[in-house]
Amino acid sequence: MALTDKKIIITRALEQTSEAREIFRKNGAEVFDLPSLVIGPPDDWEPLDGALKEITTFDWIIFSSANGVRNVDERMKEIGLSLSEISENIQIAAVGRKTASLLEDMDVKVSFVPPSFVADSLVEYFPQNQKGLKLFIPRVQTGGRSILSDSFKLKGAEVTEVAAYESSCPKDIPQKTIDALNSGQIDIIAFTSSKTVKNTVSLFTKHFGENWLKLIQKIQLVSIGPQTTISCKNLIRKPDKEASPHDLEGLLQACLELNFN
Repeated sequence: MALTDKKIIITRALEQTSEAREIFRKNGAEVFDLPSLVIGPPDDWEPLDGALKEITTFDWIIFSSANGVRNVDERMKEIGLSLSEISENIQIAAVGRKTASLLEDMDVKVSFVPPSFVADSLVEYFPQNQKGLKLFIPRVQTGGRSILSDSFKLKGAEVTEVAAYESSCPKDIPQKTIDALNSGQIDIIAFTSSKTVKNTVSLFTKHFGENWLKLIQKIQLVSIGPQTTISCKNLIRKPDKEASPHDLEGLLQACLELNFN
């Protein structure tokens, strides 16, 4: 297997590490955990709850993450509704295969998934004229991009965008991962979002001091997509590879294509 004996750090939300770990282990890699996001509730549920009470007035719901799906569905159940029922009358769009897959597992009818798993692609290929459409966009409270909302508003849509969850930085790095970094064992760090880049830099600074950049200079960096690549360039350096498609399978493929000679 191409990643046999390779040691890799995958920066993920604490709740999402097992899936990534399994994919990479099947290809021979030894995976070191570095949870770089903690997913929790927004500071205030009221804006989301208010939007959900008006849910039947929307033409589309646009999900950009699985976290948004889970929290919206849970809050809907509290008022006697479900995403599965709603999708019979309201069209659902999902940015990315994983988000679409979760919706389908919940028996939600997904009307549109863009060809490239990024927000820009959803805007570019949206299957309907947006003028006059009522769109509901649940999103992360802080740190996300506003491209969906901004682009649809420019095209004449009425957009309701509310926080469905928040993602924050964990306090610590697992000791096993710290030891592997200190002893120069790590071959690859794979970043799964812009926020994981920012939080990883914050964690590295906290645990290794200002010398952290030197510590990882020989480690190959892989980014899951364009925005993550930009964050890598701004905060660390240009990644050695960018995933295509922009999901975990694409991330694996990018790692398989790295040159270790």
